Amino acid sequence: MGEKKSYFDEELDASADDAVIATEAQFDEAVTSRVGATSLRWVITLAVFALFALAAWVLRLPALAVAGALGAVVLFSCMHVVLEWERAVVLRFGKFNRVAGPGLIFMIPLVEYSAATVDMRMRSTAFKAEHVLTADLVPVNVDAVLFWTVWDAGKACSEVKNFVRLVYWVAQTTLRDVMGAVNIAQLSTRREQIDREVADILERKTNEWGITVVSVEIRDIEIPDELQESLSAEARAEREYNARVILAEVEKEISEMFVDAARTYGREDAALQLRAMSFVSDSVKEKGGLVVIPSALSEAFEGLEGLAKKG
Repeated sequence: MGEKKSYFDEELDASADDAVIATEAQFDEAVTSRVGATSLRWVITLAVFALFALAAWVLRLPALAVAGALGAVVLFSCMHVVLEWERAVVLRFGKFNRVAGPGLIFMIPLVEYSAATVDMRMRSTAFKAEHVLTADLVPVNVDAVLFWTVWDAGKACSEVKNFVRLVYWVAQTTLRDVMGAVNIAQLSTRREQIDREVADILERKTNEWGITVVSVEIRDIEIPDELQESLSAEARAEREYNARVILAEVEKEISEMFVDAARTYGREDAALQLRAMSFVSDSVKEKGGLVVIPSALSEAFEGLEGLAKKG
């Protein structure tokens, strides 16, 4: 028995007309639900045929059994079950008539038929843009993922042939256009802004096809190896420059504080004397021991004592 593929194993072959994206594969529960829906159609059809057959046997009318068989065939052909997350696009004489579902729906035999059944759940499409030239002519490879959903199944089926492939191609070209407008240095700092810009452009383009773009997320940006070293050196130089600027600003602020303090000490003798006393007190606290006060400091203390008495 071969290995079972995971949900994301299948890759997109964009060159094929019947291109399939990995995330478009059916869930296991979808297959189970489809079998259950088909079984329901058979049960209802056989129940109707059984009623006609019983009536024909009771009434002794073989024609009634034949009519019951034909009625059961017609009922089976016009009865369909649409799953909760699906919508059926119904055409009448080849012209769009309505979007039906979910649940049990009926169509007029030979007049109406279901052209397509569209999954209305959220979808994720992985896409990439290779060798994209940025604004400063640096080639990069970008991997991204698109989250989108169909809000109008009728438009999605009638406006475009294959809306899944169309969304893929539009997302790829839009990503290339947006990446070509930014510099290589802005890719890391403006990633969220680039995501929003790509999503907004895709929303405007796909909305007329009945598709809504929820979000776009850039997963990886590959830069050529020969440019990574130069970009790292540039980043280091920028960090060193910013550190030197901050240090210069701090030194400037400290020097301005010293100038203001010198002006204050020059204008106010009491401030200078108070500073001298504070310096002596701090020295005693830190180192301990005996303090010998010179005559100049003694006069300073006497001056402070006189100021205290006047106060």
